[in-house]
Amino acid sequence: MATSVTLSLDNLPSDPLMLVLSFLDFRDLISCSFVSRRLNELTGHNPLWKRLCQKYWLLMESDKAQRGLTWKELFWEYYADLGNYIDYYSTLKKSWDDLKNYLIQKCPRMIASLKEGVKEEELDTIEAQIGCKLPIDYRCSYRIHNGQKLVVPGLMGSMALSNHYRSEDLLDIETASGGFQQRKGMRQCLPLTFCFHTGLSQYMALESTEGRSRSEIFYQCPDQLAQDPSAIDMFITGSNFTEWFTTYVDNVVTGEYPIIRDQIFRYVHDKRCVATTGDITISVSTSFLPELSSVHPPHFFFTYRIRIEMEKSALPENACQLDSRYWKITNANGNVEEVRGPGVVGEFPTMTPGKVHEYASCTTFSTTSEYMEGHYTFHRLKNEEEVFDVLIPRFHMVCPPFRESVVRSSSVSEVSAPYIAENSSDNNDYEEGEMHGMNMADPGGCCPRRV
Repeated sequence: MATSVTLSLDNLPSDPLMLVLSFLDFRDLISCSFVSRRLNELTGHNPLWKRLCQKYWLLMESDKAQRGLTWKELFWEYYADLGNYIDYYSTLKKSWDDLKNYLIQKCPRMIASLKEGVKEEELDTIEAQIGCKLPIDYRCSYRIHNGQKLVVPGLMGSMALSNHYRSEDLLDIETASGGFQQRKGMRQCLPLTFCFHTGLSQYMALESTEGRSRSEIFYQCPDQLAQDPSAIDMFITGSNFTEWFTTYVDNVVTGEYPIIRDQIFRYVHDKRCVATTGDITISVSTSFLPELSSVHPPHFFFTYRIRIEMEKSALPENACQLDSRYWKITNANGNVEEVRGPGVVGEFPTMTPGKVHEYASCTTFSTTSEYMEGHYTFHRLKNEEEVFDVLIPRFHMVCPPFRESVVRSSSVSEVSAPYIAENSSDNNDYEEGEMHGMNMADPGGCCPRRV
């Protein structure tokens, strides 16, 4: 007859128990430590806490050696200071580290503008001053870095047109609290960014009020057709701070947003927007400008950047010069406009093997999306009678999500109903990067909505 064996935690081998414990969260480890003396001993093993230190605090061996603590002691030291943010810290810290590592290589002068993180008591003081609770992930990020100094260029991206320049700083908590909004239409909204030249800011809603959701991030856009000045529409840029910040950083460090003259430019490049004709390749990136756009009346402003490149392997006799451009512009209603003109930005670039020519232009339209396509006409330098077209790939421009104001006067509909949208137009080209004649914000801090 077989002898029965009673199993208990005390007579189980350590290795399988340690394997099970390695999959547990730190909260579960604490619970297990109270189950039995055996588990209490096993949950104190350093390898378990090393994994947790790496997972939640992104700590390495060098951090442990510098502090002279065990992994368990190191974990609880960080937890005592940052435990409230344990669900957000690793994500935001990684984004900050990735951003700094990238900027050190590509744009080192921006690093000097970053401020050290604030203390917990300082955030508590700010909450008491404004009478609102700050989102937990926002607090977490500001424990890591307290925004940046008010400098140009700003950390949160730039845009330059021939007569317009925008560069957004990430505000430190003290400056942000000074701009906390209590006025009707913007109640309980905290500025996250600020542009010296336009007065433009991105705001975060600290309460769910006036049609906004708590933690939502947006550009304000005054309703120009409303009789009530508190009627403010919103271009939404994020549903919460973590999404907003990590998405931006990802676009920067992956090269989606290019670095031009030591500044981050918020152009978006769709990898499908590339076309090659012979040995010439055309690629396009676009950007939406909220400060020059409005929902009421519908007026959406985009800039697009075009790169023309001739292959290095092209034959020298294939050198050519651009003569003209042709655009076919289609809006969301299916209305089509065709535009023809000489050169680009008033120039007629010559393309030789390996040469790259870039320029930027802009367009406005009254529907929430449109697309453009067309071609350039070139002639060969060796034979001016040899004329050919180079395809410009179709590229789409889509307005970001927006929310209409809930405080619009009832008379607005009467005013806006007969509004007839203007056709889209391919405005005069300009050379990207020229910053003379910058628009300054008016005393109210609002940028002109029409160009």
